[in-house]
Amino acid sequence: MGLKNKDLLGMKQLSPEEIMEILETAKMMKMVISSGNKKTTHLQGKSIVTLFYENSTRTRLSFELASKYMGSASANISTSGSSVNKGESLLDTARTIDMMGTDIIIMRHNQSGAPHFIAPYLNASVVNAGDGMNEHPTQALLDMLTMYERFDTFEGKKIAICGDIYHSRVVRSNAIGLTKLGAKVSVYGPRTMMPIGIEKMGVTVADSVIDCCRNADAVMGLRVQLERQKSSLFPSVSEYAKFYAITKEALSAAKPEAFLMHPGPCNHGVELPTEVYDCDQSVINEQVTNGVAVRMAVLYLLMARRNEL
Repeated sequence: MGLKNKDLLGMKQLSPEEIMEILETAKMMKMVISSGNKKTTHLQGKSIVTLFYENSTRTRLSFELASKYMGSASANISTSGSSVNKGESLLDTARTIDMMGTDIIIMRHNQSGAPHFIAPYLNASVVNAGDGMNEHPTQALLDMLTMYERFDTFEGKKIAICGDIYHSRVVRSNAIGLTKLGAKVSVYGPRTMMPIGIEKMGVTVADSVIDCCRNADAVMGLRVQLERQKSSLFPSVSEYAKFYAITKEALSAAKPEAFLMHPGPCNHGVELPTEVYDCDQSVINEQVTNGVAVRMAVLYLLMARRNEL
C-alpha cells in the first residue's frame, strides 16, 4: 500500500503497477464523491497546502476538494498574496511551508523542473500539479482513469491526441503513462507545434487530424496555449480551426465506441467546435469528476507511504 517515492513529480517515476494502484484506488474514491456524505477520515490530522504560481481552476479546486473530502487541514497560497511578491525565493517559500508541519505540498509552477528542485530539501511530500512545459501527472492519471472505466486493458488501445503538442505538459505525461501500460499513442498538430524527436517517447506522428483519429479508441483535444508563445506559431485562429480542429468528420474516423476528451479549459471553435465538445461521445465533464477522485487517490497513497515509514 502506498507509492514507492516520497513525492509524485511525474509519470516517469511511476511503475505500471503504481499507475494501476492509483487508478484502482481512484475508483473507490469516486464512490465517495457520488455518495451523500462526501467526508472520510483518511487524512484526518494531516495538513495539505496548495502553492500555485500559475492560474488554475480545475486542478487547484479538485486538489482542495480532495483534501477536504478526506478530512485534512488544508490551506492555499497564491503568489499574488504571498511573500513571493516581496522577493522571497521558491526554496525559501517551500521551506517555510514545510517547517509549519505540512505533510503534502501541491505545487504548480511556470518553470519546468521546479517541483523536482524543491522536493529533496523538504520533509513534506511534493505533488507536481504542472511544471512549465514538462509534466502534469495527475491530469494524465485522471485521463487514464476515464479510459480505464471503459477499457478492460490499455494493451493495444489507440489513443489520438491532437492540438498544441509542443507546449502541452498533458501530452507528455499521457504519452509516458499510456505507453508504459501498452497503449499506442498517435499525435498531430501544426509542424510549428510539434517537438523535434517526439517519436523517441514512443508515439506516432500522424499526417492529418483524420489520420490521427482513424480507428482510435479515444480522442483527446489539446488547448492552444497562447500564453506560452512568444510569437504566434500559426497564421490565424480560423486557419487553425480549419486544418487542426477535431471536427465531426475527424471524430467519425475513430471507432464507433470511441469517446472524446479534453483537459480543459477549451477554446470553443478553435481546437473543438462547440457541437463536438457537447456531442454524445464527449466525456469532458466526467473528466472533471475523475480529477477529484484521482487526486484523492494520490493524496491517500502518499500519506499511506508516510504513515508506513
